[in-house]
Amino acid sequence: MPAFWMIVSCFLFACMGVCVKLAAVDFSTGETVLYRGFVSMLIMAVLALAQRIPLSTPHWRLQLSRSLSGSIALACYFFAIGLLPLATAVTLNYTSPIFVALLLVLLLGERLRWPALLAVLIGFIGVALLLRPTLQPDQWPGALAGLGSGAVASLAYISVRELGRVGEPEVRTVFWFSLTTSLVGLSWTLATGFHLPAPGQLMTLLGIGLFGGLAQLAMTRSYRYGRTVVSANLSYATVVFASLFGVLIWDEAMPSSSWLAIALIVASAILISLATRRPGSPAQRAPASSRPAGD
Repeated sequence: MPAFWMIVSCFLFACMGVCVKLAAVDFSTGETVLYRGFVSMLIMAVLALAQRIPLSTPHWRLQLSRSLSGSIALACYFFAIGLLPLATAVTLNYTSPIFVALLLVLLLGERLRWPALLAVLIGFIGVALLLRPTLQPDQWPGALAGLGSGAVASLAYISVRELGRVGEPEVRTVFWFSLTTSLVGLSWTLATGFHLPAPGQLMTLLGIGLFGGLAQLAMTRSYRYGRTVVSANLSYATVVFASLFGVLIWDEAMPSSSWLAIALIVASAILISLATRRPGSPAQRAPASSRPAGD
C-alpha cells in the first residue's frame, strides 16, 4: 500500500501540473500560486482540527525557512510550466535531489561517497542534454525558472529534515507552507492584477489546490508507512505521468534526446537517494511534506 499511495501522489501532482498549465493561459503565476496555497491551507486546517493538532509552532524559524523557500520554488515551478512543455518543466523541478547533495557538501560539510558524486555528474549531463536540444530562445526564462525551482526547493528539503528531527507534525508543516504560499501569491496578484474567473476557470484554479493538497496527503501516507528510499524513488513517476499528459493533451512532441535526458535525471536522483541513504537516521524519518514544489 505505501507504493500504491506514492503512485497516487505522483498522478495527482501531474494533474496539478495540467491545471497549472491550463490556468496559465488566462491567469498570472501569482494567481495560480494564490489558489494553490489557499485551498491547500484550508484542507490542512480542517485536518489539524480533526486530529486536534495545534497550528502554533515553537519552531517558527525553521517553519519560516521551509515555507519561504518552498513558496519561491513553487512560484518558479508554476512560471516554468506556463512556458515549457509540461514534461520539461517537471523534470527540471526534479533536479532538486542533485542540489540537495551539493548543499549537504557545501553548507553542512557532509562527505559524499563516489556513487553520489557520480550521480550528480549524471544529473548535470541530463539537464544539459534536456535544455540544449529542446528549447527555443523565448523559452529560456522558463528553463531558468524550472532549474531555479529545483535549486530553491533543495533549501526547503534541508529545513524539512530539521523539522523532522524536532518532531513537527507534517500537517502543521504543510499548513504553514500553504499559508506562506497564499501570502506570496496574494502579494504577487495585488501587484499584477486579479482576474475574476469564469465558472470553468474557477474549477481549474481550485483543481490546482485540490490536486496539490490531496497529492501531499497521499505522499504523507506513503512515507509514514513505507520505506523512505522506495517512496522517494517512486516519486519520479510524476515525470512519466506529466510526459503522458503533455503528449495526450497538448500533442507535445519530444525527441529521443529529451527522453534520454529525462532518464538520466531520474536515474541521477534515484542514485543520490540510494548513495546518501543512512538507515535509521533522522533524515530518513523526515515528514513527507518535503515535496513543495511542488508539490
